[in-house]
Amino acid sequence: MKLARHPLKLVLAAAFSVTAAGAFAQADYPSRSVKIVVPFAAGGPADNYARFIGQRLSSELKQPFVVENKPGAGAVIGTEAVAKSPADGYTLLMMSNTHTVNETLLPNKPFKLMDDFVGIAPVNYSDLMLVVHPSVKAKTLPELIALAKAQPGKLNYASSGTGTPYHMAGELFKHMAGVNLTHVPYKGSSGARTDVVGGQVDMMFDAVTTMAPMAKEGKVRGLATTGLTRSSPDMPTVAETVPKYEATIWLGLMAPKGTPPEVVNKLNAAVRRIVADPEVKSAWAKQGAVPMSMSVPEFTKHLNEDIAKWAEIVKVSGAKPE
Repeated sequence: MKLARHPLKLVLAAAFSVTAAGAFAQADYPSRSVKIVVPFAAGGPADNYARFIGQRLSSELKQPFVVENKPGAGAVIGTEAVAKSPADGYTLLMMSNTHTVNETLLPNKPFKLMDDFVGIAPVNYSDLMLVVHPSVKAKTLPELIALAKAQPGKLNYASSGTGTPYHMAGELFKHMAGVNLTHVPYKGSSGARTDVVGGQVDMMFDAVTTMAPMAKEGKVRGLATTGLTRSSPDMPTVAETVPKYEATIWLGLMAPKGTPPEVVNKLNAAVRRIVADPEVKSAWAKQGAVPMSMSVPEFTKHLNEDIAKWAEIVKVSGAKPE
């Protein structure tokens, strides 16, 4: 009988050792470098804040957090790469509300956000700024709307790609202001921004954090910001002309589904410490960004609510993949 029990004891001992090893590995996380995939081009808000958060996480968790840009297909290429990565906490996704929009706008993409990923933590949000090239004969938002109505389809607006916050801000504006604008999608925000500054495209909704300095330098003309309240005392909101209009860009971190809860919670706590730092809050305030802090369940709820919100906006605006 004793010999018969030995195999069971060995199996139990092996199972315990594997479980203990896994628990130790999670407690010791991270034990090597972590990759943050940004599914957008370099130079935009997602890239900039991924690098900022990556540097701070490196200091917090004592391992390198390295940013890798994988842009393309409206953020689908880089996001799919993360979805197919091991669920061990060593490959993370810097996502934005592009992803919550894409759940409705791109129903045939090779992943589902809430099925193939787990939310870690939000990072921040910022208003957008509606800017036009100085050659556009409109110095105020009411003048721009009047010009667009007088010349349906002639004015065009750039975005960093289909489904991005810049695209959806334009589609929502078209719907709510009753104007016909032509969408010109780019593969990233840098190219879109360059062509607006160069006058190849008339206008753009862009992150305040990125476009405000260009507006101050006179490279573009800032007409309005997209929050419900003014980001800057001397610039009106779109909502002051188009009631209830609101469009922002927010960023967050996700990981492949199945990533151990201990790892997700450890990353969540680290990100929340970073965004609560007074120096971070002050630096971001100067850039027009507001920190976001949520528990993992709160962030999951936020993601589901944002998916539902943008599903309705995609429907009423008639936005289509380019």
